[in-house]
Amino acid sequence: MLEFCIHFQNSLIKTKQELYLQKEIRKYFMSIYQSIQDFISLALQNGTIEPLDELYHRNQLLHFLGLNDWAEVDKEVHEKDSLILMDQLLAIANENNVIEKGQDEFYEAALMNFITPRPSKINHDFWEKYKTSPDAATQYFYELAQQVNQVKTRDIARNIAFSHLTKYGKLEITINLSKPEKDPKAIAAAKLVKASSYPACQLCLENEGFYGIGNKPARSNHRIIQVSINGEDWGFQYSPYAYFNEHSILLNAKHQPMEINKRAFDNLLGFLDQFPDYMIGSNADLPIVGGSILTHDHYQAGRYEFPMAKAELREEIKLQHFPEVSCGIVNWPMSVLRLSSENQVELSNAADELLKKWQVYSDESLQIKAKSADGRLHHTITPIARIREGKYELDLVLRDNNTSEIYPDGIFHPHPALHHIKKENIGLIEVMGLAILPARLKTELMEVEKYLLNQENEMSEIHKPWAEELKKTEYFSKETVHETVQGAVGEVFEQVLKDAGVFKDNEVGQKGFYEFINCLLYTSDAADE
Repeated sequence: MLEFCIHFQNSLIKTKQELYLQKEIRKYFMSIYQSIQDFISLALQNGTIEPLDELYHRNQLLHFLGLNDWAEVDKEVHEKDSLILMDQLLAIANENNVIEKGQDEFYEAALMNFITPRPSKINHDFWEKYKTSPDAATQYFYELAQQVNQVKTRDIARNIAFSHLTKYGKLEITINLSKPEKDPKAIAAAKLVKASSYPACQLCLENEGFYGIGNKPARSNHRIIQVSINGEDWGFQYSPYAYFNEHSILLNAKHQPMEINKRAFDNLLGFLDQFPDYMIGSNADLPIVGGSILTHDHYQAGRYEFPMAKAELREEIKLQHFPEVSCGIVNWPMSVLRLSSENQVELSNAADELLKKWQVYSDESLQIKAKSADGRLHHTITPIARIREGKYELDLVLRDNNTSEIYPDGIFHPHPALHHIKKENIGLIEVMGLAILPARLKTELMEVEKYLLNQENEMSEIHKPWAEELKKTEYFSKETVHETVQGAVGEVFEQVLKDAGVFKDNEVGQKGFYEFINCLLYTSDAADE
């Protein structure tokens, strides 16, 4: 009898355990199904699908996640955050071994494509909202881009940002941690992928909805607004790893090289006619002083006031041939002329004349040389446009990409003593006073701080001369070392901009700047020819 009781009791325990386990399994799957339902609700909310598409959409998503079952769940939304839902569904896909190793980026974008409206829908809604105001249109598109993870807000939030006060105003510093490091397996897998010429580059319209492969990024959830600027077809999109508020790219519908000319000035000003709340600028069109992609005509825009925009004029200059255009020298470490006018045509013409004068100008006493012996041009401009107080405004930054034996990376490029902090090209964003510094500095600067506190450290040798100089000039404590090092990094960036300036901010350099301005004002077109 005792044995029977014990056996019966054990059976009861086992049954209870099984029931509990079954209950937990059911709970787990119901939570999965709820996440899927919430995700579908987002697709309905975004207009990605219609109610009649819901069952179809569900089945497609189940297959995508490696599931083949379903149970009805609460139709009322439990989780509204698309990124939390993304994490939950990606975890399911990983559990079901759907995602191949090294393919997370591509799968993630493809998953978010389920809640991203088609290009036709987004373009239609954008231009309908534009009828209310340009701000209403861009707000809609930007919020959607964040929701579907086209703009990677969580990655961007990882960046380290601080400012540095100088006589030119506050410079802004960002240590860029947003772009994740490639997994070694992913890198190895990418090498095995057959090379493809499609899309031609990362800025082509053909990237819209492109799954991605090898070193070509995932763009399944990527969307582009079709825009006409001065009779040409362009695409307007938000940058996945935005460096400033509403960081966007205006890209030519055709894959053609960048070029700074009158057409470029007209395009920048034409964009402002349609989006007056944004600024827009272009990288220079020459190696060393240009951006990372010179093969595709594009500009960068956004709703942001950069440090250079806040800089005041040192001196006003009267342009005799353009009485409707105001001109002045900007108080900035680089060589910048600011043009302003209500007359867009005259402003563009004045900028074009300034560019043409600069392209043929030489002052070899300052290592400024317009052409090589083989005829290669070395001068161009980094232009930035905005509307201020009802007037169009163009900041024109003079650039020179000459090299020398002493400065093989560029005479007007960060000099070697600064390469431990910044070695890369000084493009549009840096020109405007926002430093984009490499991710390596996050850990490297921590080791510098330890070194300055005389603690055990693994400081890189490349930082030693700089750190030794800091030790001579500063007293360091645990409470102050971090802020002091950030200030020193800010000083390096200030010097980087000074190195990139063609006319230095000193007596000799400013004298040379005024000689160029005199050439601009008084040299006839015939003399240039």
